[in-house]
Amino acid sequence: MAIFVKIIEFYCIKVLLLVLDEGIFNSMKPIIEYTDYRKYMRDFYEERKRLSAFSWKEFSNLAGFSSCSYMKVVCDGKSKLSRVGVERTAQAMGLVGFEVEYFRAMVEFSQAETDEKKKAAFEQMRSIANYHRVRVLEEDVFDYYDSWRNPTLRELAPLMPGATPGEMAKMCYPYVSAADVQKTLQFLTKAGLLLRSEDGTYTQAESFVTGSTEATRLAIRGAHREMAGLAAKALDLPVTERNFTGVTVGVSEDSYGRIVKELDECRRKIIAIATEDKKINQVYRVNLQLFPLTHKTGEVSHD
Repeated sequence: MAIFVKIIEFYCIKVLLLVLDEGIFNSMKPIIEYTDYRKYMRDFYEERKRLSAFSWKEFSNLAGFSSCSYMKVVCDGKSKLSRVGVERTAQAMGLVGFEVEYFRAMVEFSQAETDEKKKAAFEQMRSIANYHRVRVLEEDVFDYYDSWRNPTLRELAPLMPGATPGEMAKMCYPYVSAADVQKTLQFLTKAGLLLRSEDGTYTQAESFVTGSTEATRLAIRGAHREMAGLAAKALDLPVTERNFTGVTVGVSEDSYGRIVKELDECRRKIIAIATEDKKINQVYRVNLQLFPLTHKTGEVSHD
């Protein structure tokens, strides 16, 4: 029996030494807790460097790239990974199974040229993460901005203490069912954006949906598209309930920057006015839009 125990101890020590030698015993988060593949690659590099004399040259060589600094160039955002490069890099980092699939989706999410492709890649990442019982940190960002109902009901619910989902639904201009309102309220409370008391009263929580820069930009772009559609429909409302103005002007890069600053200041003043209001009884949306109607002169060839 004693000999058997000694053998087990010997092999346990061998396994531990192997793990330490290969750098597997590390403090890195699981890959499915990342949404930025460059951040994951850099963390992998830093962890290997912490455990051994690892260099960007060795990292690049492991992935089969002739340039000794290629991995650093990619991590710095100065180059992209090709499809072949994705597979080589995943292999160099020792990814297997669903980890490789998740890494592919991360690369697609970061490098896709359209919002539709980015969203599809993110949904794939979410699916993989959820299957393995890990929550993608930016998941709430996409869910929150996925529908106008979320920000609207976050403002409306506290104004209607004790109201039923059906009563809240009747208050919305775009049609929404009581079931959709109930689903939205459940999400907002689960995400910590609304607090529900025992008597059914809602209050806004002092928390906000945050995520990585790329994920947030993508989510908000989708929200802007939806809100722009709602704005077009609001043109049919009485002029006493809506305000639409516009101006078409020629600008330079300098005046564009000055106009953006003015819009930012205007937005801050609007928020301040709304925050000071103690008699809120309605939810409004304010769109501040500045966008080009032409290319810059000299940019387009007339040949």
